[in-house]
Amino acid sequence: MKNRIQIILFIFTIVWIILLSRLYYLSIKSNKYYQELADRNMINIEYLTPSRGEILDINGSVIAMSNLGFSISLDAHLKKDELLEKLSFISEQFSWLNKTKLLKEYEKKDSSYNHKPIKIVNYITYGDMIEKFAIFSMQKSIKVEPVSKRFYPYGEVASHVIGYVSKANQKEIDANLVAKILGVVGKSGIEKYYDVFLGGEMGKKEVKVNAQNRELEVLSEKKPLSKNIQLTIDMRIQTYINELFTDKTGAVIVMNVNDGSILAAGSFPEYDINKFIQGISKDEWEEMIRDLDHPFTNKFIAGLYPPGSATKIAISLSFLNSKLIDENENFLCTGELRLGGRKFRCWNSYGHGMVDLKRAISESCDDYFYKAGLRVGIDKLSTDLDRYGFGKKTGVDLPNEFIGTLPSRNWKLNKFAETWYKGDTLNTVIGQGNFLSTPMQIALFTAMISTGKKVTPHFVKKIADQSIKYDSNTIFTPLELDKLKLIQEGMYNVCNSPKGTATKYNTSIITIAGKTGTSQVIGIPQEEKIRMSESDLEYYQRSHAWFTAYGPYKNPKYVVTVLVEHGGYGGAGAGEKVSKIFNKLVDLGYIK
Repeated sequence: MKNRIQIILFIFTIVWIILLSRLYYLSIKSNKYYQELADRNMINIEYLTPSRGEILDINGSVIAMSNLGFSISLDAHLKKDELLEKLSFISEQFSWLNKTKLLKEYEKKDSSYNHKPIKIVNYITYGDMIEKFAIFSMQKSIKVEPVSKRFYPYGEVASHVIGYVSKANQKEIDANLVAKILGVVGKSGIEKYYDVFLGGEMGKKEVKVNAQNRELEVLSEKKPLSKNIQLTIDMRIQTYINELFTDKTGAVIVMNVNDGSILAAGSFPEYDINKFIQGISKDEWEEMIRDLDHPFTNKFIAGLYPPGSATKIAISLSFLNSKLIDENENFLCTGELRLGGRKFRCWNSYGHGMVDLKRAISESCDDYFYKAGLRVGIDKLSTDLDRYGFGKKTGVDLPNEFIGTLPSRNWKLNKFAETWYKGDTLNTVIGQGNFLSTPMQIALFTAMISTGKKVTPHFVKKIADQSIKYDSNTIFTPLELDKLKLIQEGMYNVCNSPKGTATKYNTSIITIAGKTGTSQVIGIPQEEKIRMSESDLEYYQRSHAWFTAYGPYKNPKYVVTVLVEHGGYGGAGAGEKVSKIFNKLVDLGYIK
């Protein structure tokens, strides 16, 4: 009997412990959980979108801005009659809005899972909306909110530098909260490379609401943050260069040789980046990509061209660094070099006679480079050219920079499973064959020759109020640094000596030093004794014209590199443009 009572009491105690534990959990422990649920029902979190940062040029001129406007949204789940009434009202106020298209946009987004207002008009200008804002504010079920739209005041000028913004894809939305809220991201140029800064930081507001979703109290608020970016480019020079390239195609770079800041850069033809804000039409896009002049390609960082004789300054430095070529040694130029049954021509079919290195640079003697190149060999040349930056990115702050092609023994074996021939070396030393470079690589090396140091090409000066610092270093060997003066003197003669390849095209009011280049688009048949004039060739068969120069000669400040596609001979095709750009730098006070 006693044992039975004890068992009953034990069971009774256990039941009460379980009941008390459950009561404790419901009233105490789970209170926090249910409180959080209640808070979520009572507090709305609203993200505050920043206005995309402005892009300014070096003088503070705005080159990319966000214009204020308004969007129009309708409440979700409207009945058909009310929906049609609201759409009629909106289309009556703005005659260019199509009621049928607005209805399709609404129905596409109106689902049973969506309880937020449905945006049917993305952008109405401030001027168009402001005079009607009062009557819109009195309309039930219509919500008008401020929005911004990107605008580029200069249109096509510097389009490949600035880039543009457009609708974000799903990958971009998943990676970026700002892109998810705003729906747009930078797609090219500075807009893309610095998108994380230009997009700004989201703000956040916590608001207490009632059961009808009416705002009762603002609990906390963090304002959105926008960041402007100031570039190193001067739109006065950019605009001037655009005028120089009217009806021409190619690329231009104007860069400070001492710090790498880029004062101007153009890829021609340019295109109006404002067209891409709301999305370009299919016909316009197809017309652009079919254009043989490739307006959508950023040619100064992604255009790949044989560098031609423009690269002979780099080849010359490698010759001297090898210690196999003496600067005072002469080679006999006869107008051609025969190798393996082939003729490798000099541009001067009559020959230059006895030529030393300085004269070979000044008069761009191909035969000198053939003979010196065979002595030095491709292994030494390709190793030095790699160190000089060919076949590599320059590090410029723009997306999608190409590395070009630096031919070498291993490169050819890996690319074509073929061995290297001496003829390949002859093509390489004059910047032809498989050798491909970007104008930015040529500009950077020209700057390196002028000062002896390697800088980082860049377009951005400041982000918000923070100045950006860029590194510079010396990549030349002590012997190369010692021989720079010789290369510089050869480049001086290119522009100033009677037989220099650029002298008669040089009209710069300051003393400059440089190197011309003519990169062939088509090969010259072996049986052709006298080369056809560039002007007699079909346009797209004409050579590209290079001219890269720095100035002033004795106190280098800027390098100007110009490539004119199908411009013919380097000096004739590009010399006038380089001279005029240097003169503009003087006019604007960049060079005194």
